[in-house]
Amino acid sequence: MMQQYDLSYILNHLGEEDRARHRGAVAPPVYQSAIFAFDSVAAMRAGFNDELDTTLYTRGNNPTVEILRRKLAALEGAEDALLFGSGAAAIAAGVLAGLRAGDHVVCVQKPYSWTRSLVRDFLSRFGVSHCFVDAREVAAIEAALTPQTRLIVLESPNTLTYEQQDLAAVARLARARGIRTLLDNSYATPLHQSAIALGIDLVAHSATKYLNGHSDVVAGVLCGSKALIREIFSGPYMTLGAMLSPHDAWLLIRGLRTLPIRLRQIAATTQAVVAFLSQHPKVEQVWYPHDPADPQFALSQRQTTGASGLLSFTIRCDSTRAIERFCDALRRFLMTVSWGGYESLLFPVAAVYPPDTKVTETRTGTVPVNLVRLSIGLEEADVLVADLAQALDRV
Repeated sequence: MMQQYDLSYILNHLGEEDRARHRGAVAPPVYQSAIFAFDSVAAMRAGFNDELDTTLYTRGNNPTVEILRRKLAALEGAEDALLFGSGAAAIAAGVLAGLRAGDHVVCVQKPYSWTRSLVRDFLSRFGVSHCFVDAREVAAIEAALTPQTRLIVLESPNTLTYEQQDLAAVARLARARGIRTLLDNSYATPLHQSAIALGIDLVAHSATKYLNGHSDVVAGVLCGSKALIREIFSGPYMTLGAMLSPHDAWLLIRGLRTLPIRLRQIAATTQAVVAFLSQHPKVEQVWYPHDPADPQFALSQRQTTGASGLLSFTIRCDSTRAIERFCDALRRFLMTVSWGGYESLLFPVAAVYPPDTKVTETRTGTVPVNLVRLSIGLEEADVLVADLAQALDRV
């Protein structure tokens, strides 16, 4: 039976108990070593036979990375975890490990862009078919399944319009048919959504986001059973070599210490921002899964235990020029492609369109061109609301 730990123990002590080994250092050291020596041929032979749990070569295991592995597995309620050089690498490893030519993948219709590219463009080169479905209803997933379906790729909520899936129901459906499930849990974090407990097989994160929280590390994590993690370690993890460096693992350990308090502050500020945007006459629609007005709010209440700071909204306007005026006028939000840091960030979908693109000509059933995503950071709520107000005046 897997041992249970309280949150503060996981963040501050798990994996670090043997401080005598590190001469009493409170912060664990960075083992910046590519290789590790053995006292005998027999010991080295044993290392080759279990690279997942032996410090043989840092591409496979490293003492600093191992501390982080234990913490993240425990946070997700999983038996084990692997760390990668990016969230995209973690998702790719989880997808590739269980597929072969002739298999079929079902994926949510609006996943992270590189997940979409992996499923749509990369897998098809090797004879793996796919379909994208509106997975807000379990029936849509069930209808998409074929006898060749081996994997269901989920993202709940996703990161632009925040569609959610009923994870427990999808997991029951998949397990009844022997289909593996993989969830991108970056939005909710392990603190607010326990996907393993709901029956999901593999849980991935872009640890670049909230888990690190300081916009200075690119990393990914994949959590699951010991058997699945060992399968992935022996396959795509070691073969493709997308490991996390010891120094980045150390930075992530540091970032995890403050995860609960960061999320509490961010969630409180986000509520104020959502309230402001929801009543503003120049705002067309707000997307935030923890808003009671959200159509999936009941599901959010049922399967998550808290909110984060990622939201989107559409601006009433005719073209991308108006979006540009709004974004260029902001002073407290930094314009970037990522999210989840200590600072407030924005991403305008209009940035991927040419200037003067007409909103009415490009609006589709996916992501509207006049959509702006905000990632709320640790600034004061009144400061962010005032900045949004003055920028909306430019529209």
